[in-house]
Amino acid sequence: MRAWFRQRYLDLLGSIYIYNEHRGYTAVDDLLAAVRARWPDDHDLIAKIEKHQADECKHYVMFRRWFERRGTMPFAIDGSCGHIDRFVGIMFGKGIDELDKMRVVNSDDLFGRLCRVVSLTEKRGYKQVEILLRNSHVLSDKTLSKIFRIIEQDEPSHWAPYDGWLDAHGGRHERWWERMVDAYVHSELLFLKLPVLFLHPSLKRRTRFADEDDGRGEPATAPSMAAIR
Repeated sequence: MRAWFRQRYLDLLGSIYIYNEHRGYTAVDDLLAAVRARWPDDHDLIAKIEKHQADECKHYVMFRRWFERRGTMPFAIDGSCGHIDRFVGIMFGKGIDELDKMRVVNSDDLFGRLCRVVSLTEKRGYKQVEILLRNSHVLSDKTLSKIFRIIEQDEPSHWAPYDGWLDAHGGRHERWWERMVDAYVHSELLFLKLPVLFLHPSLKRRTRFADEDDGRGEPATAPSMAAIR
């Protein structure tokens, strides 16, 4: 029973993370194109967002390699388990794919709002990784532990460009109610959706990895499994 619980927990955890990492690098890629169009000479901002996008892509590929090495596919997780999906949906009234990135970037008010959403999401992710690195099931898998340690190292640079833009342009940082929305989205996943998925008797697995279906091609920053063992 304990072995089944551990296997189910790690499968579900990996499935949620691989979904969120794929959503992260594709969404940041679209945002990056809009930022380059509005601020083509702001090389520092562009470089920091490029690093964010590349790290998210790297993390996605590490989880993909982890699943491939185990000989199984991720569960078919959707946007209901995506922190950024839910947060953007609440704050903008539409999903990430429907969000006009160019319109957002061309408005200081809208871009400031998006900066706060991304910053809060990344800071939440950092706290969660710290918790997972104390989890006995995660620590029992050396490769998965290494992946989370890499994410822990990368994460602080991910909110830097957005907080930096707010500071440079006189934008406000998050207020208590925005932190409450972030906490609500996290609690909804942790205490409602995760238990339901865990106990779902016929939760389906993906038949193909997300990057095989998104039309963007194989992620370029693909580390080998040897690099993360």
